Amino acid sequence: MPRAAGGVVVTLFAALAFTPLAGLLHRALVAPAPPPGHAQAIVVLGAGVDRGVLTEASLRRALGGIALFRRGLAPLLVMLGPDDPGQRTEADIRVELAVDLGVPPAAVLSEARGRTTREEARLSWQALSARGARRILLVTGGQHVPRAAALFRRAGFDVVPAPVEELPAGATRPQGRLELARGLLRELVARAYNRAAGYL
Repeated sequence: MPRAAGGVVVTLFAALAFTPLAGLLHRALVAPAPPPGHAQAIVVLGAGVDRGVLTEASLRRALGGIALFRRGLAPLLVMLGPDDPGQRTEADIRVELAVDLGVPPAAVLSEARGRTTREEARLSWQALSARGARRILLVTGGQHVPRAAALFRRAGFDVVPAPVEELPAGATRPQGRLELARGLLRELVARAYNRAAGYL
């Protein structure tokens, strides 16, 4: 690597790890959302499972969806999330959590086949349109809302964003700041890909 390029990489790494830059970029990507209103279903997007345990982001989203249900904002809760090979699916773990926290089993659905946000939107439409549920509260991380909402609208839904905070634990420490920066980069790449592919 040329010396100048190496210097840029080191400077960028230091800025992301040891300054509030990652947090500022995160806030710039997160659009404020109005308070959620009533809908016909609450759809909670997947965020990962590790050896049968929900990731921090997945748990935050699941609890956010459960809280909306318990407020009476929709009669149906849909948990998304694929499997970890050889383990239970993220969606099924979330359904069990919802039932443990008082959601009636008949009011919560599991959809574990989608591996991208676009697939989750298509599969959710297949499951919910048959039930007459078009207006949804879409639960996901704040930086993910613009892309996710656009994909779910293209699938046919009337989307009401219901973002949850997904700053990683220790976001004010170097490791947490770098984790946040990686998430931002993944989201920007995903947006660029979806635009190039004509999905947005």
